[in-house]
Amino acid sequence: MRILVTGGAGFIGSHLCDHLLEDSHEVICLDNFFTGCKDNIRHLLGHDHFELMRHDIIQPVLVEVDRIYNLACPASPIHYQYNPVKTIKTSILGTMNMLGLAKRIKARILQASTSEVYGNPLVHPQVETYWGNVNPIGLRSCYDEGKRVAETLMMDYHRQNDVDIRIVRIFNTYGSRMAEDDGRVVSNFIVQALRGEPLTVYGEGKQTRSFCYVDDLVLGMMAMMECEDITGPINLGNPNEFPIIDFAKIILKLTGSKSKIKYMPLPADDPVQRQPNIALAREKLSWHPQIDLEKGLQKTIDYFREKL
Repeated sequence: MRILVTGGAGFIGSHLCDHLLEDSHEVICLDNFFTGCKDNIRHLLGHDHFELMRHDIIQPVLVEVDRIYNLACPASPIHYQYNPVKTIKTSILGTMNMLGLAKRIKARILQASTSEVYGNPLVHPQVETYWGNVNPIGLRSCYDEGKRVAETLMMDYHRQNDVDIRIVRIFNTYGSRMAEDDGRVVSNFIVQALRGEPLTVYGEGKQTRSFCYVDDLVLGMMAMMECEDITGPINLGNPNEFPIIDFAKIILKLTGSKSKIKYMPLPADDPVQRQPNIALAREKLSWHPQIDLEKGLQKTIDYFREKL
């Protein structure tokens, strides 16, 4: 098939491009390089079935494809809070443009949503039927609410215009090609440990996160795209939950770093618990994460060690 990946030069998008090309598809990677990086896809530039298009999905685009993976959006707090108006425009106008394209060319479209739609959850672990606990006027709302509206648009285009849609809610993901300055806990801790700097833990480090290796996530997205009997939303993530303080200690052990831990105040609206219930993904997609945390982290550490 001929497949469009918006945000294809980003962390997850570039791995998705790799996997789609391995499966013999033609891939058009669309990115405006706001947070995407050409280094992530440089190895693909000479590939016969790969095409790079520099474009911002806030502006319409017309291409002929069979599938659209809509991943374009800054996804780390540092990046999405840098230009919050741009972030929410990407989620709303960008998603409308991609849905309009899907409608015109009769392509199936998958929206990369996020666990952030659950906000600071009052239900644990999070199930797809939970509506969330989001602050609509907070510092993070440009991303959280943008993604929630993107899901609304997907469902409305599906109900009103019969657009063939899929929605996945992505939980914390890590792996090679993460940006070293994106402010996410995995890259923060690894970079700090490798540089011998103190590891920054917010609050007492009792807040929990679940970490899914990027290859596992991408296989889940591809399975969802080709699943015939569900639109979603469906959770994709690793249900193994870790307190951040314990996670910091794992990073110190794997890097062999002598870094200390530095405690900082909790950021506003930072979720206390985050863990996916993936029963639906197991049932509908026969999908669950395969890669052990320490194995995945070692690959990620090796990547950052070479990069730094």
